[in-house]
Amino acid sequence: MYQKIMVPVDLRHADRMGKALRTAADLAGLYGASVTYVGVTGPEPSELGHNPGEFAARLDSFAAAQAEIGGHSAESHMVISQDPTVEMDKALHDAVEATGSDLVVMATHLPNVTDYVWASHGGTLALHAEASVMLVRG
Repeated sequence: MYQKIMVPVDLRHADRMGKALRTAADLAGLYGASVTYVGVTGPEPSELGHNPGEFAARLDSFAAAQAEIGGHSAESHMVISQDPTVEMDKALHDAVEATGSDLVVMATHLPNVTDYVWASHGGTLALHAEASVMLVRG
Protein backbone atom coordinates (compact mmCIF):
# COMPACT_ATOMS: atom_id res chain seq x y z
CA MET A 1 0.00 0.00 0.00
CA TYR A 2 2.71 2.54 1.00
CA GLN A 3 6.18 2.53 -0.47
CA LYS A 4 7.84 5.66 0.86
CA ILE A 5 7.11 7.17 4.27
CA MET A 6 8.30 10.66 5.18
CA VAL A 7 8.80 11.58 8.83
CA PRO A 8 9.51 15.26 9.56
CA VAL A 9 11.78 15.54 12.60
CA ASP A 10 12.87 18.38 14.81
CA LEU A 11 16.12 17.01 16.21
CA ARG A 12 15.85 19.37 19.19
CA HIS A 13 12.69 17.53 20.25
CA ALA A 14 13.37 13.99 19.02
CA ASP A 15 12.88 12.69 22.57
CA ARG A 16 9.19 13.71 22.35
CA MET A 17 8.55 11.94 19.03
CA GLY A 18 8.66 8.33 20.24
CA LYS A 19 5.10 7.40 19.34
CA ALA A 20 5.32 8.89 15.83
CA LEU A 21 8.71 7.25 15.22
CA ARG A 22 7.39 3.84 16.34
CA THR A 23 4.28 4.29 14.18
CA ALA A 24 6.40 5.05 11.10
CA ALA A 25 8.67 2.08 11.80
CA ASP A 26 5.70 -0.26 12.29
CA LEU A 27 4.07 0.91 9.06
CA ALA A 28 7.36 0.55 7.19
CA GLY A 29 7.64 -3.02 8.43
CA LEU A 30 4.02 -3.81 7.61
CA TYR A 31 4.21 -2.51 4.05
CA GLY A 32 7.90 -3.05 3.29
CA ALA A 33 8.28 0.72 2.86
CA SER A 34 11.36 2.85 3.27
CA VAL A 35 11.39 5.82 5.62
CA THR A 36 12.86 9.24 4.89
CA TYR A 37 13.53 11.43 7.92
CA VAL A 38 13.27 15.08 6.92
CA GLY A 39 14.90 17.91 8.81
CA VAL A 40 14.59 21.62 8.03
CA THR A 41 17.38 23.99 9.03
CA GLY A 42 18.61 27.47 8.30
CA PRO A 43 22.01 28.30 6.81
CA GLU A 44 23.22 29.93 10.02
CA PRO A 45 24.82 28.13 12.99
CA SER A 46 22.48 26.58 15.56
CA GLU A 47 22.66 24.19 18.48
CA LEU A 48 22.35 21.36 15.94
CA GLY A 49 25.39 22.32 13.88
CA HIS A 50 27.72 25.14 12.96
CA ASN A 51 26.67 24.79 9.33
CA PRO A 52 24.23 22.79 7.20
CA GLY A 53 26.85 20.05 6.70
CA GLU A 54 26.99 19.35 10.42
CA PHE A 55 23.19 19.36 10.59
CA ALA A 56 23.07 16.89 7.67
CA ALA A 57 25.52 14.58 9.46
CA ARG A 58 23.41 14.67 12.61
CA LEU A 59 20.25 13.95 10.59
CA ASP A 60 22.00 11.04 8.81
CA SER A 61 23.00 9.57 12.19
CA PHE A 62 19.45 9.94 13.46
CA ALA A 63 18.05 8.16 10.37
CA ALA A 64 20.59 5.33 10.70
CA ALA A 65 19.75 4.87 14.38
CA GLN A 66 16.01 4.80 13.65
CA ALA A 67 16.54 2.23 10.89
CA GLU A 68 18.46 0.00 13.29
CA ILE A 69 15.85 0.36 16.04
CA GLY A 70 12.87 -0.11 13.69
CA GLY A 71 14.36 -2.70 11.36
CA HIS A 72 13.54 -0.80 8.17
CA SER A 73 15.47 0.96 5.44
CA ALA A 74 15.93 4.66 6.00
CA GLU A 75 17.53 7.75 4.61
CA SER A 76 17.61 11.41 5.51
CA HIS A 77 16.64 14.48 3.56
CA MET A 78 17.78 17.92 4.68
CA VAL A 79 16.03 21.11 3.61
CA ILE A 80 17.79 24.45 3.97
CA SER A 81 15.38 27.33 4.51
CA GLN A 82 16.25 30.99 4.94
CA ASP A 83 13.63 31.22 7.70
CA PRO A 84 12.47 27.78 8.86
CA THR A 85 9.83 29.23 11.19
CA VAL A 86 8.09 31.10 8.39
CA GLU A 87 8.77 28.67 5.54
CA MET A 88 8.18 25.34 7.34
CA ASP A 89 4.88 24.50 5.60
CA LYS A 90 6.34 25.05 2.13
CA ALA A 91 9.55 23.23 3.05
CA LEU A 92 7.62 20.16 4.19
CA HIS A 93 5.33 20.23 1.17
CA ASP A 94 8.33 20.46 -1.16
CA ALA A 95 10.03 17.61 0.73
CA VAL A 96 7.03 15.33 0.15
CA GLU A 97 7.42 15.88 -3.57
CA ALA A 98 11.24 15.73 -3.57
CA THR A 99 11.28 12.41 -1.72
CA GLY A 100 8.39 10.87 -3.64
CA SER A 101 6.65 10.02 -0.39
CA ASP A 102 3.14 8.61 -0.43
CA LEU A 103 2.62 8.78 3.35
CA VAL A 104 3.73 11.33 5.93
CA VAL A 105 3.79 10.27 9.57
CA MET A 106 4.11 13.35 11.72
CA ALA A 107 4.19 14.01 15.45
CA THR A 108 1.75 16.69 16.55
CA HIS A 109 0.65 18.49 19.67
CA LEU A 110 -2.72 18.50 21.33
CA PRO A 111 -4.97 21.15 19.79
CA ASN A 112 -5.07 24.44 21.64
CA VAL A 113 -6.44 27.93 21.18
CA THR A 114 -3.61 29.06 18.89
CA ASP A 115 -4.70 26.45 16.33
CA TYR A 116 -7.73 28.62 15.65
CA VAL A 117 -5.41 31.44 14.60
CA TRP A 118 -2.50 29.52 13.01
CA ALA A 119 -2.96 26.14 11.44
CA SER A 120 -0.55 23.41 12.51
CA HIS A 121 2.15 22.30 10.09
CA GLY A 122 0.58 18.84 9.93
CA GLY A 123 -2.87 20.26 9.26
CA THR A 124 -1.56 22.48 6.49
CA LEU A 125 0.36 19.59 4.95
CA ALA A 126 -2.74 17.38 5.05
CA LEU A 127 -4.69 20.07 3.20
CA HIS A 128 -2.19 20.56 0.41
CA ALA A 129 -0.02 17.46 -0.10
CA GLU A 130 -0.99 14.66 -2.44
CA ALA A 131 0.39 12.12 0.03
CA SER A 132 -1.67 10.78 2.90
CA VAL A 133 -0.79 12.45 6.20
CA MET A 134 -1.04 10.69 9.57
CA LEU A 135 -0.78 12.98 12.59
CA VAL A 136 0.32 11.15 15.73
CA ARG A 137 -0.35 12.69 19.14
CA GLY A 138 1.66 11.81 22.17
